[in-house]
This record gives sequence, structure tokens and C-alpha cells, in this order.
Amino acid sequence: MKGLDLAALQAYLDSPPLTGTMFAGGRSNLTYAITDGVNRWVLRRPPLGHVLPTAHDMSREHRVLSALSETGFPVPHPVVLCTDISVIGAPFYLMEHVDGTIYREAADLELVDLHSLTLTLVDTLADLHALDPSAIGLGDFGRPEGFNERQVRRWKKQLDASRSRDIAGIEELHARLAVDIPAGGPGSVVHGDFRLDNVLISSDLSVKAVLDWEMSTLGDPLSDLALMLVYAGRPLLFRDGKPVAPIDLPGHPTLDEMAARYAERSKRDVGDLHWYVAFAAFKLAVILEGVHFRYTKGQTVGTGFDTVGAMVPALVEQGHRALEGH
Repeated sequence: MKGLDLAALQAYLDSPPLTGTMFAGGRSNLTYAITDGVNRWVLRRPPLGHVLPTAHDMSREHRVLSALSETGFPVPHPVVLCTDISVIGAPFYLMEHVDGTIYREAADLELVDLHSLTLTLVDTLADLHALDPSAIGLGDFGRPEGFNERQVRRWKKQLDASRSRDIAGIEELHARLAVDIPAGGPGSVVHGDFRLDNVLISSDLSVKAVLDWEMSTLGDPLSDLALMLVYAGRPLLFRDGKPVAPIDLPGHPTLDEMAARYAERSKRDVGDLHWYVAFAAFKLAVILEGVHFRYTKGQTVGTGFDTVGAMVPALVEQGHRALEGH
């Protein structure tokens, strides 16, 4: 299986024979379902040929899952961390397998109360931001001071490391974002990629587990909110094989409703999110450009990567429009 040597993993765990399959839908870290016939786990490892190692730090993911699982926040419980790359060729960790549904198809979402589900996601994000990092052992997990300024620099660095083509307007967007960067308020644990298909949902539409913590740190919680809003408006779901935006589905709350719900739950001021939304669009454009870069280098595993690059220009345009007040 590409990216995972099951025989080597079995020897490392000293376990009965293992079988595994790769989860579909991931665009960055590789995720596999593993079983010995009795127990079920999920294994996470960095992507093949990744270009920004700090974005794929297995130790950080394992640490934040460990801390959050102790608070009762819905995350999978981590089981094993291995930083020895000689085992499978990369660091990895195992976590418990959590049963639940990941919604990626519009037809599935049209069968549930999408309004209630979306607001539950908003509540879950606000609950994450309500946790005291120091009280849960994550006081040194990041530096909230100057977070937004560092993020602007960091994602420009990632863009420069993932160049395979010219993208109209992206340099100008970065330059505009680098002016009048919000200082941000008190920091919190931020997920860094919070969206519908990074969450496992139960049959009663409660959140069973929030997944994919590879970009988590301590920072400005409004960055998480803005990225969730950008994701809601982007065509990342599918209907009959064609992309569709969650917000275009029946029952989905408006972006204003989502922001107001977050403000009510978190007691934070969300009155001016224009810069945050613009930066979220830039960040997502850079993430997808990185995926496109790895696809052109033959370093992706799975299907669907051939369409990712086409999403980038619209995000750049959205970023400019947000800075202009839209």
C-alpha cells in the first residue's frame, strides 16, 4: 500500500497480521484505517514529498489530541506516537477509530437538518476556543502574540515553496494582507483547518470527533471562524460528480447567521471579519496550490487531485473582494 508498509508496522507493534485501507478525501497528511481483526485504529503520516515539514508534525498532532481528549472535547484518543522514520519511512501516530459520518456528498446532506448541523459545528468551534491552553497543558503550544503577522509570512513562504505556475493576483493579495494586520485578542487553541469534512458526525447530528489537527496551534480564534466561513462558500462538496458549495444546499444558514451564532456562543466581537476572510481565502489558495504542486510532481496518493489547481484563482479573487468590503 503506497505510503504505508504494513509488514513493518506489524513488526513495530508486535501485533497479529494487519490489514489497512487509505481514507479518501485527504489532501495533505495521509490517513489509513488499520485493523488486526479485533482492534481498529487510524494511522496518520505526512504526505509524500511534503515541502513544509512544520505543517506535518506528527508529534504536535499527537500532543494536541492527547490534551484535548483529556478535557472531553470530541477528538479521537491517541494510542501510539512513532518518530523513528526507519519504521515506515516517516513519523506516524495511531489513534482510536471513531465511528461516524464524514459528509462529502451534497445528496447526503440534503437528507439531514443541515441548518442544525452547521450551527452545531459553529458551537463546537466556539467550545474549542473557550478552552484555557495553560489549564490543559498547551500553554507553550504556540505564540498568540503576533500570530496574524507570522501567518501572513508563513503562508507566503509556503507559496514560494510550492510554485509551479503563475497565479494572477496572488502576490498582490499577499501584499495587501501585509498592511494593517489585526493584532488579535487573547489567543486560544486554533484548529487551522476547521470545516465540515474534517468532522465525524453521529446519527443524531452531534459531533463525534474533530479530525486533522496538523495545523493546530495557539493563535487568533477569528482565523478559524473566517476559514470555516470561506469553506462554507467554496464548492468542495459534490453532487453527481460536480462540485457544489455547502451554502448553496437547502437549509444551510447564511454566513451572517454562522458568525452571529459564534459571537453568541463565544462572546467575541465578530463585527469586522474582512481581513480575516481575505487571509483565509489566501491561506486556502496556498494550501490547494501546495496540493497541486505535489500532484504535478507525482507525490499525491489517491484520486481527485487533478481538479484542485483550478480552485485557486477563485480564492485569490475572493480574498481581494473581501478586502474591498464584500
